[in-house]
Amino acid sequence: MPETSGWTGRTPETHVIDFRAAEQLLAARDPRGAVKLLDPVIAAHPENTAARLLRARAFFAAAQLRPAELEFTIVLEREPDNAYAHFALARTYERQLRPDQAKRHFRLAAALDPKPQYLEAAGFDS
Repeated sequence: MPETSGWTGRTPETHVIDFRAAEQLLAARDPRGAVKLLDPVIAAHPENTAARLLRARAFFAAAQLRPAELEFTIVLEREPDNAYAHFALARTYERQLRPDQAKRHFRLAAALDPKPQYLEAAGFDS
């Protein structure tokens, strides 16, 4: 019998399968389903930034903005140069009607990665 992690009977391999399935659910516009799959993955591997970023995206897609903000913030604590996480956090702040915080992260995203989408959102021309 394979070794399991914790009492849940989940293995590292099943966590990878759940992560990939959560990606598919998010792509299929089922963010709540994605969050449900990711919760035990993150519980077992809280240091996994990729899983946290995916869960943040799922929270955002489900309009759960406070949990999305928390997850994007955790990702940025670990990866302060993650332009996508800055951009997504800015979008989260924007949806929460917090424009000053949004602008700061839009500008950080654009400074880290000058993608047209990031530059436009940063509003450097205005």
